Amino acid sequence: MKIVNLTPHDVKVYDADAKSVIRVYPASGKIARVKSQAVVVGEANGIEVVRTKFDEIVDLPGPQPGTKYIVSLLVLQAAAGTRDDLIGPDTGFASVVRDAEGNILGVRRFQVL
Repeated sequence: MKIVNLTPHDVKVYDADAKSVIRVYPASGKIARVKSQAVVVGEANGIEVVRTKFDEIVDLPGPQPGTKYIVSLLVLQAAAGTRDDLIGPDTGFASVVRDAEGNILGVRRFQVL
């Protein structure tokens, strides 16, 4: 199966023990994103508060036989239920691998919505 990474970062997949990287999906240079706009809804202590409204997904290729696309959680959420070829890095507690400072190094698995 072909897997194309449409995030801005290389995605490293670790083994179940989080000891070794078993696969790296380099960033493809194309990034799928969700258009958004900020709508002012109020203020808090003189600081503007906005609600982000999400619109269409941009720069997401159409489905291709035998191909999965790695996308961000925001893209997964925007496309939920409409595409079965999208996967995202599972950065939840049970999957994410972090360094001593808490920075994400990689994941143990992918997720779908």
